[in-house]
Amino acid sequence: MLVTILAHTPEPERVVAMAARLCYSPEGIAALRTGEPEADRQLIAKIMALGHVSVLEHASFTIGIEGVSRALSHQLVRHRIASFSQQSQRYVAFDRGFSYQVPPSIAAEEELAREYRQLMAAAAACYGRLRAAGVPAEDARFVLPNGADTRLVMTMNARELRHFFRLRCCRRAQWEIRRLATEILRQVKKIAPLLFEQAGPGCLAGACPEGEMSCGEAAAVRREFADL
Repeated sequence: MLVTILAHTPEPERVVAMAARLCYSPEGIAALRTGEPEADRQLIAKIMALGHVSVLEHASFTIGIEGVSRALSHQLVRHRIASFSQQSQRYVAFDRGFSYQVPPSIAAEEELAREYRQLMAAAAACYGRLRAAGVPAEDARFVLPNGADTRLVMTMNARELRHFFRLRCCRRAQWEIRRLATEILRQVKKIAPLLFEQAGPGCLAGACPEGEMSCGEAAAVRREFADL
């Protein structure tokens, strides 16, 4: 898995602070830029405590993602307040085979892993035969599995990213998207630490929101994300 921050709103914390300042100030637009870094920090902390998180939508992040499965991308696009561009299996042909992900639960069992790889090889061989017979890539792709690798570009604003982290950094999330969410969080925190303070699974800031489905390891989760 490779995650790259391709672009983001310049000075995202300052932009969010300016938007928040507008909401509470009688001054005009020109006065919004006058805030000092410490004033911005205090204002962002205040709005986060108040739950006035709509101003976080003014900061966006564009992220390149590769070395992940189609199974992951099908989950990712459920986050609708975002923009996605994904490598096409219609216009991109995989005549030389395709790469794929092996779930840890399968990789841990030698015989199952061998069977899994054989199935992937069979799918690749069938795809190749279809293409050699003149079948267009848009139809040959029907034999490609959910495990096949894909690439995406995703853009999310900071508010939606925090929601994404709350759901997908949780230990109950599927392993691959949890790994993705955790890596994105690690990278965006370096860019805008104030916007992503205490971002992560729901149990970081309070009781586990999963109820009876809780992993029961909130303390361990908090230690894990404290060092992120």
